[in-house]
Amino acid sequence: MLEEIASASARPLDPGSPLTRDTECSGDGPGRAAVDFPVAVILPAGGSGERMGLPTPKQFCTILNRPLISYTIQAFERLSWIGTVVVVVAKENHDLMLNIVREFHHTKVKVVHGGTSRHRSVFNGLQAFSNSTDDSLTPKPKVVIIHDAVRPFVEEDLLLKITLAAKEEGASGAIRPLVSTVIATTLEGYLDHSLERAKYRASEMPQGFLYDIIFQAYQLCSEYDFDFGTECLHLALQYCGTNAKLIEGPPTLWKVTYKRDLAAAEAIIKENLSTSACVITEAAAEAVELAGTLQKNLATQGMVLVGVSSPELFLRLDMHLFESSREMKEKVKLNTTKRSFDTQKTDEITTFMRLASEVKQANVQLYGIQIDHTKVSELWERSAARLADITVALIRDRNPALIGQLLQA
Repeated sequence: MLEEIASASARPLDPGSPLTRDTECSGDGPGRAAVDFPVAVILPAGGSGERMGLPTPKQFCTILNRPLISYTIQAFERLSWIGTVVVVVAKENHDLMLNIVREFHHTKVKVVHGGTSRHRSVFNGLQAFSNSTDDSLTPKPKVVIIHDAVRPFVEEDLLLKITLAAKEEGASGAIRPLVSTVIATTLEGYLDHSLERAKYRASEMPQGFLYDIIFQAYQLCSEYDFDFGTECLHLALQYCGTNAKLIEGPPTLWKVTYKRDLAAAEAIIKENLSTSACVITEAAAEAVELAGTLQKNLATQGMVLVGVSSPELFLRLDMHLFESSREMKEKVKLNTTKRSFDTQKTDEITTFMRLASEVKQANVQLYGIQIDHTKVSELWERSAARLADITVALIRDRNPALIGQLLQA
């Protein structure tokens, strides 16, 4: 069985940089050591996604059998130093969001209703803390991070910089160099003047604030700000005199805005999910032999073999195997066996298909690959090469139509 190890970081995935994985913080990891104060996150997710041209708001669009917003939540939940993630949604999407939280086992999420504008939704998210002093799930944080629900590719390194800067300065925000020159036009539609691009930056997310500062800013801001404003950093400056520390972020801070962005996000996630693998076979001797050959073939396709084990018989493994996999959220499992299809017992094949159906609910895709073990070196190398090709294809494409099927290498 080949098992993809995927801690689903969001960079390219993590767009964020696809391909450098963030290390999950353990209790004594670097993030935990640097952040010794409570931190929370607010994800405004009340938009209708009109620019997508789709009936489903973009934050709920599905990528690889999982809503986009779930990837964004996971980018924060995996960090031990982040406490609560408040997701602000339109009232009509409240039950949908609760179902996503349950289905994908999000444990730090509190769902609240949004407002008629982005600023009103952010303020509702802030009030989820101030109005819940008796609720242990949402204690008031020292620092709050505001981020877009449709920016799943955010790196821990940047989050750490934003958080620490917010604690020291009161506010902080990510910026990026402008890609295009900004021009002003006349009322008649002619060029008026252009800005010197080198002097300006694009304001991005995430942004961080001392909770008391940003909450006060929203309490003091005008109705015009609530209805037409978009920049949280400006509110902190205008109403609290807090000038934000600006931090240049990586080129992975783009957000899903248009329909074509969904395809780009899917490609990035697939690439991120196909960088490491673990092989499990029925017999220890075959596992060792297969590992060496398969490692060589996987390496040529950008994958790394990170482990080998050999359970007595895959189909007899208890469901606790899959319980542990639910914690990792994203895996592909492949069973390799030397037995021919004709000798497979009907009940074992049925069990395999049943397990494939059950674990699919936990976002685990289970496939079977039959590989004939032979002492003929040339034939064995050829089978291992085919196994590597099939493995890479299944992991990268994650084809749900092949779940529970027995393939031949």
